[in-house]
Amino acid sequence: MGKILFFLVFILPVFFELFAQGKETGTDREAIKQYMNNKDTIPDFRQTKNIELVKNVLKRYNSAVEALNVTGTERFFTADSRICESGSSEGNYSHYLEHHLTPELKELKSFSFSDYKVEVQIDGNYAFTIETYNYAIILAKDNSEVRGKGATTSVLKKVKGQWMIMIYHNSSRK
Repeated sequence: MGKILFFLVFILPVFFELFAQGKETGTDREAIKQYMNNKDTIPDFRQTKNIELVKNVLKRYNSAVEALNVTGTERFFTADSRICESGSSEGNYSHYLEHHLTPELKELKSFSFSDYKVEVQIDGNYAFTIETYNYAIILAKDNSEVRGKGATTSVLKKVKGQWMIMIYHNSSRK
């Protein structure tokens, strides 16, 4: 009787534990362990959402420029934004809008982007972007067309849950 009791109390539980561990091999437990060891290489869906939100801000701004109507685009920029265009510092967006962009758009019949590409990197509450594109402009005074290539680099900051352009630099060549 003592041998049976010893077997039931000490040997049988060890056997069951060994058997149970063997059954876990190749299951979700192993996959979870691998995930935890490699979590830096797995896409962060919050990051993906932020990238899409940043792209949306840039798209909405570019759409306003294409529509030749930049009314209300101040909402895409921080109050202390810095704008540079083709080697010139234009000040903050309000200044750029009033003294450069709005008067320039009044001289155009149309503005369009093509072959647009954007790269976005997120680091905390900051996003760093590079946009490349071709553009076509038709001047209102004589319907002449200007074509060129452009690039824009921007730094966006997340302010109260919204991505806003903080630094914006574009340049172009014909």
